[in-house]
Amino acid sequence: MIQENVKFERDGHIGIITLNRPDELNALNYDTLERLGEMLDQVRLDQKETRVLIVRAQGRAFCAGADLKERRTLTEQQVRRNVRKIRDVFTALERLPQPTIAMINGFAFGGGFELALACDFRFAVEEAKMGLTEVSLGIIPGAGGTQRLSRLIGPALAKELILTARRISAKDAYELGFLNGVASDHDELEARAFGLAREILANAPLAVYQAKAAIDRGASVDLQTGLDIETMCYEVIIPTQDRLEALEAFREKRKPVFKGE
Repeated sequence: MIQENVKFERDGHIGIITLNRPDELNALNYDTLERLGEMLDQVRLDQKETRVLIVRAQGRAFCAGADLKERRTLTEQQVRRNVRKIRDVFTALERLPQPTIAMINGFAFGGGFELALACDFRFAVEEAKMGLTEVSLGIIPGAGGTQRLSRLIGPALAKELILTARRISAKDAYELGFLNGVASDHDELEARAFGLAREILANAPLAVYQAKAAIDRGASVDLQTGLDIETMCYEVIIPTQDRLEALEAFREKRKPVFKGE
């Protein structure tokens, strides 16, 4: 039986993408990136059923980054193709309307760290180690790491981590603001990630998507433009059935039943 490099399943309205190359520490070769990109395209189209997405991995690593065994066999042009592919796939992940949660169960270096950066929320086990280690390999982060990390923790700290290729603990990553939480073991990691997913699922999905869009689109603009973006996102919600359902549920003193309509 051929092993799937990436698997997708759903638990209710929670979509779950699992990196499945444990023997290679879930390193990202081109085939894995293509499959991951296809899954993200499907998740985007399936907004009514998949309302939150969790990204996790099999084995003792979340993702060791680019597959260096494959990289050694590539021409310069193929390297450019791979770098462009990983950047585009992670951008597609970041731009999903659904909230995304990374479950970091172990090593997350280079592209693996960048994969987590492209998610909205990140949880890790205590023993996890992570970092943007590319300069130690004669390259730089090429899947958004230089841009997303600096926006998350500030340019000075991002430069310190990237230019030193430093590997940091989950505790340090949490204190820097990279992680939303640290779990003592894998069971707690799963409980934290799925617990957050279910909290989000209790709310109107279209409202969740538009709130996320307002935050993301407004993050890099001035306040007035951000307020205009917020207004546009609010306008999308006004004609929805879920908004009316929430008002009716309030009147009837019951929990609303949201359908994503």
